[in-house]
Amino acid sequence: MGSTSLKVLIGMDPPPRLDKALARDVPDDASLSRTRLARLVADGQVTVNGAVVTDAKARLEAGDEVVITVPVAEDSHIAPEDIALDIVYEDASLIVVNKPAGMVVHPAPGTPGGTLVNALLHHFGGDLSGVGGMKRPGIVHRIDKDTSGLLVVAKSDAAHHGLAEQFAKHTAQRRYLALCHNVPEASDPRLRGLRGITFEPGNILRIASHLNRHRTDRQKQAVCWAGGRHAVTRSRTIERFGTPAACALLECWLETGRTHQIRVHMAYAGHGLIGDPVYGAGRKLAQKALPPVGAAMAQSFGRQALHAASLGFDHPVSGEQMVFEAPLPEDMTTLIAALTPDAGSSTVA
Repeated sequence: MGSTSLKVLIGMDPPPRLDKALARDVPDDASLSRTRLARLVADGQVTVNGAVVTDAKARLEAGDEVVITVPVAEDSHIAPEDIALDIVYEDASLIVVNKPAGMVVHPAPGTPGGTLVNALLHHFGGDLSGVGGMKRPGIVHRIDKDTSGLLVVAKSDAAHHGLAEQFAKHTAQRRYLALCHNVPEASDPRLRGLRGITFEPGNILRIASHLNRHRTDRQKQAVCWAGGRHAVTRSRTIERFGTPAACALLECWLETGRTHQIRVHMAYAGHGLIGDPVYGAGRKLAQKALPPVGAAMAQSFGRQALHAASLGFDHPVSGEQMVFEAPLPEDMTTLIAALTPDAGSSTVA
């Protein structure tokens, strides 16, 4: 395997540690994150004034010459596949994709192919600097297989680190559109009596709990109050459907980003998502409150009605604030149209 060498002259007043000094002085176009630099130091790939240094805490002086040997990124074991992508934005550092429902993000034992990563590897071809020493897209966050919407993926190690840091600090903005059973209302005494649920001004529902794996079903997440990971979801009602209201279109946004977070929190609140086969199984809509065609369509909706509609973050290289939006997919717009009152005169085939 080949390698490239990068020479760096340490500037004035360097940080007290080698790894921090390199993070400051290595140029951005080298696409090396702090994590990657620390690993190269530990692997003996860094010399200071001609001597190998493997201690990340070593002190440097202004004017020291550092040479970093960077092994050429290895090819990924994941096979590229020619799968069409809805690309919202792309530059040298990252790509934003509108993922369709039904597509898994990353290969796993049960889904070795047909994933977003397979499609991205084909799209990038050889133009991928790689993440962590391997030519692979940097998956920063994920959305469920049957959730549609926006994902940002890093194309370099430095971009991956910069984006991952924003998601870890919860500064990235993610907003979803969802169709749920019934309508969350601040006036509902049942909701006000549930632990972890409060209402903020503007009838904004706030759900705060911990989430952990379900005790008996390891494929599910569950609300808990000890252990697990802290999770906060907010939502507001955009539109109500039915007389009386039997379901609603919600805008949901995440303060944290946990597995199945919106689905679990809304089900806990008694407003599980329409079509959710895991957390909404067995829920029935008030058939007489809705247009017949809409009620039938909602009852047979083939996935959780959840769409990652908006994504915002600071560009990891330029620092520019970026916001992207993706319209609702056809299956959800068709369902919403069928739930409106003018659909009441339609008949179910």
